[in-house]
Amino acid sequence: MMMALGLYVFSLDTAAYQDFQRQTSWRHPSSNRVGAAPVRQFLGKGEDTITLSGLILPEFSGKRLSLDALRLMADTGKAWPMVEGTGRIYGLWSIDSISETNTLFFSDGSPRRIDFSITLGREDDSRLELLGNLAETIGDIIR
Repeated sequence: MMMALGLYVFSLDTAAYQDFQRQTSWRHPSSNRVGAAPVRQFLGKGEDTITLSGLILPEFSGKRLSLDALRLMADTGKAWPMVEGTGRIYGLWSIDSISETNTLFFSDGSPRRIDFSITLGREDDSRLELLGNLAETIGDIIR
């Protein structure tokens, strides 16, 4: 297991990512002053995003349906706990976007190569109402 987002597991059997990029910002707005340089004030933490980019080769590793499962999770609008395979806990994250590019097709039209990119946004860990519900998500998958 490389990483788990909720109960979705990123691995060679599902969707393995090759790039993990995290960008964190802090808010320092400035205010103009008469006769002096602008002054900056620290207001706290800003946006925190993670982008996972990878490759699915259905013949060898990964499943085409993996991205569909992630889309269903994103459709709920909920946040999911993210834990690295090493045990490192990242907190609650929501799926902001999923991008996929299909190339090198079989004769039936299915792709041999699927490049993907998933963007996650950090949510406030104290807002438990945002936490994804596995039972609801499974119900959506079954329907």
